[in-house]
Amino acid sequence: MSVTIQDVRSALAKLALPNGGDLISQDMIRALSVDDGAVRFVIEAATPESAQGMEPLRKAAQAIVERLPGVTSASVVLTAHGPSAKAPQKAPDSSEPPSLKIGRHPTPQAGPQRIAGVDRILAVGSGKGGVGKSTVASNLAVALAKQGRKVGLLDADIYGPSQPRMMGVSDRPKSPDGKTIIPLKAHGVTIMSIGLMLDPAKAVVWRGPMLMGALQQMLGQVEWGELDVLIVDLPPGTGDVQLSLCQKTDLTGAIIVSTPQDVALIDARKAIDMFDTLKTPVLGLIENMSLYICPNCGHEAHLFGHGGVAAEAERIGVPFLGALPIDLDTRLAGDNGTPVAAGEGAMAASYAQIAKGLIAGGIA
Repeated sequence: MSVTIQDVRSALAKLALPNGGDLISQDMIRALSVDDGAVRFVIEAATPESAQGMEPLRKAAQAIVERLPGVTSASVVLTAHGPSAKAPQKAPDSSEPPSLKIGRHPTPQAGPQRIAGVDRILAVGSGKGGVGKSTVASNLAVALAKQGRKVGLLDADIYGPSQPRMMGVSDRPKSPDGKTIIPLKAHGVTIMSIGLMLDPAKAVVWRGPMLMGALQQMLGQVEWGELDVLIVDLPPGTGDVQLSLCQKTDLTGAIIVSTPQDVALIDARKAIDMFDTLKTPVLGLIENMSLYICPNCGHEAHLFGHGGVAAEAERIGVPFLGALPIDLDTRLAGDNGTPVAAGEGAMAASYAQIAKGLIAGGIA
């Protein structure tokens, strides 16, 4: 008889805690796995202080699991989530704001939730990296702000946040109470990114629950104010962040960015299918790197093909929002922290046209 994860959880639910409840109802079990009879899990205490007296509980949990039919071994680790000790509190008149930690296990919530003051939430996604999704997201946010919309930009690419560089911001967001996050502003856009909260030289080495918790914090704890639209720059692919955003947030819909070649479209179709599966409307497609115009002779070259995204939009019956060329000024502007849409010229006009189309269509 093989043991299942549910068998283990049912057994642990019978182990009462001294202060009431059990390990399951108090949500203290992490990383539970069953592999050919070998059971492993972590008991997470609220603080290191409380964990110090929980060794008998750890042994009892291991013993109760070892007695289950089909269990060949049980490994139980005791850990703590919170800080080891609170630092001495400063005087009430201290001007230094409380510290705020980003990255935690998500807190339970019942279904999708709205963000106070935010009218629409648009996710900008792609099936693969390298198609210019973050560049499109930042410039689209600025273009909408230039059209008079109140716009927020959330950089949800936890592993590779690039919006601080593209939007020219680097200050750490303040927190007046250790819970509320005050976002930054640039080019008429309210911005928040995990890259503003962590050392930019350090890699983010987090598992899925930490990613989901960080996303929940940046959506729910940030003082976004009154916004017509919040643009969420998603990471590439179809992973934890996309799943959490669609299931836990009242998302208006998604915009897919792709380059025109078949290899990129294969992955873009997977992103579209993911949003369809999660009942999130795909509001339109944007073709990036659509063509290259030689600055010397004006010759047009379709380096990645041409028209593939427009054809895909027609095939699936969603709006084609526009085509954007490969452009050196766009790259330089992003590297320098002033999106090309903030200025004048052909590229700014292209983004303005897409922004006007979104507004006219009631999307933004």
